[in-house]
Amino acid sequence: MSKPQIISDKNKKSLRIKKILTKKIEASEFKKSNLVIVIGGDGFMLQTLKNNKNSKKQFYGINSGNYGFLMNIFSSTNIIKNLTNANMISISPLEMTVKNKNNKIKKSIAINEVSVLRQSRQAASLSIKQGSRQIIKKLVSDGVLVSTPAGSTAYNLSVHGPILGLNSKKLSISPISPFRPRRWKGKIVNDKSKITINNLNTFKRPISAVADNLEVRNAKSITIKTNNKIKFNLLYDKNRSLQKKIKIEQLRKETN
Repeated sequence: MSKPQIISDKNKKSLRIKKILTKKIEASEFKKSNLVIVIGGDGFMLQTLKNNKNSKKQFYGINSGNYGFLMNIFSSTNIIKNLTNANMISISPLEMTVKNKNNKIKKSIAINEVSVLRQSRQAASLSIKQGSRQIIKKLVSDGVLVSTPAGSTAYNLSVHGPILGLNSKKLSISPISPFRPRRWKGKIVNDKSKITINNLNTFKRPISAVADNLEVRNAKSITIKTNNKIKFNLLYDKNRSLQKKIKIEQLRKETN
């Protein structure tokens, strides 16, 4: 069995942690060939997972960014013990298929959310369907988000969307600054749903579709569904599981 792979962001803090970690692993002779240790922030972790979407490996994140919701806190004293005892969870991403105004198709996956955003000073004019059923005939807003449970505490929470339990098997559809209907709060749907968002006015009100950090401009229609064929295996310290982090955010929101 070989040593774990270490992937690090290029900032000073990440490189410092990588240097310490490499020495610790060599000194302890810790070996785990299917383990990838990712040092950086949430954005770097999302990028690394997408680059390894067909991998069966396990990913242990070490935070060197800001919040680091998908990451673990680095402890130079306990890192080998934490790596040995980490718990695994598997999550599947959303798959976004976008048809632009020239009828070109672009696909991408999103671990956190797909965001549909107005592209100009004009508000977006959107229709949203769940399968063949109309959720909303016309939403005039700055856009709309479709979020996974793992992403429900990120951008989704910032637009007052619901926090979803990691095992809820749900997706959140949340409007961004809705103008009409002004009081529409969004909808929680089954994660087996196929969601279709259409731009009702592609000429006057252009929109872009963003899967985590990949943007497709001048979108005409966007379909979003969970891709269960892809599984990302994430490792967390026993006392810092992703489920626990989501629960803390839920309690924080309820007490605010």
